[in-house]
Amino acid sequence: MTEAKTTTDHNLIRKWAEQRGAKPASVEGTGKKREPGVLRLDFDPKDKELNEISWADFFQKFEKEKLAFLYQERTADGSVSRFHKFVQR
Repeated sequence: MTEAKTTTDHNLIRKWAEQRGAKPASVEGTGKKREPGVLRLDFDPKDKELNEISWADFFQKFEKEKLAFLYQERTADGSVSRFHKFVQR
């Protein structure tokens, strides 16, 4: 496995996701009122338990929860990696 990196840079996170076809999303039923719940990135095929949200809403929640993005660019064999998770800063 190649080395994982961590960032809080919104532009880098968005670019990484969009290069892999991912959309910002929230887990259905985990939010309060109009606030997104647990954050996820939704890749094709679309996950029915995720609700797509705007990047603005995504990053507002990201900052409120003081999250960081742990990700990998490439797998050990050199393929594009989709490995990621959201961690506490």
